[in-house]
Amino acid sequence: MMKKWMNYLFWVLLLGGIIAVFVYANKQRANYQNTDPKITIHTDGEHVFITKEELILFLKEKGLFRLGQNYSSTLFNAIEKVLVDLPEVKSVNVYSSVNGALFIDVTLRNPIVHVYNQFNESFYLDEGGYIVPANYLHPARVLVANGYIEDRIASPNVNEIINNDSLKTIYKIDNLFHISKYVCNDPLLQPLIGQVYRRKNGDFVLVPVVGGQQIIFGSANTEEEIEEKFKKLKIFYKEGIPYEGWNTYSEINLKYAKQIVCTKKE
Repeated sequence: MMKKWMNYLFWVLLLGGIIAVFVYANKQRANYQNTDPKITIHTDGEHVFITKEELILFLKEKGLFRLGQNYSSTLFNAIEKVLVDLPEVKSVNVYSSVNGALFIDVTLRNPIVHVYNQFNESFYLDEGGYIVPANYLHPARVLVANGYIEDRIASPNVNEIINNDSLKTIYKIDNLFHISKYVCNDPLLQPLIGQVYRRKNGDFVLVPVVGGQQIIFGSANTEEEIEEKFKKLKIFYKEGIPYEGWNTYSEINLKYAKQIVCTKKE
């Protein structure tokens, strides 16, 4: 009986101690005067669209953070919402330490192509197909796309277009996205292809960084079509170019099924 009573007393005291520590920690956080938040920026690549200093300034301008602000008035959900709404930001996690210090973990989007459309707008597509307006304070060195591109900064993101047949007839940025994603993920093509150009007739043209030729890609309506054309191009690069030389051809045409048509330079 005594042993049971002692066990009971032990758990009561332990629970009481935990509650006391929790209450004390909350009081400490409520009285803690914040310094600047501890911001950690995560990126999948080398491109940083926004800095820690710019994020702190942004939060201060929104009235969501100020020096001397205590824990109880810090609106974690509001901070997360305004940050995740930034087009450069992929995800946000806001939390505090026991002593009330504010921590903000931000994951930025990873751009794969810089688009210049026919309306003199400039924006990026990230690896998930999201549109990110260009920030000339933080340029990203990625694949460039230009020409007769009608899609705009306010166009739907690629994932919206892919899942909507009616949008597919209006927008072509999903075609450009799939071409760019394939190039950026391929170890052979990524350092070779520097530009994607869209002709007025809708054909896509790839421009290598060496060789001086144009690669006529044509349409890019499905991922299967894109993969088949790039397979032909990679075989040509591996088996044909070493024998013919980089400067032999002015044009490499991938539009025709199961063949490549090349035009030699004069």
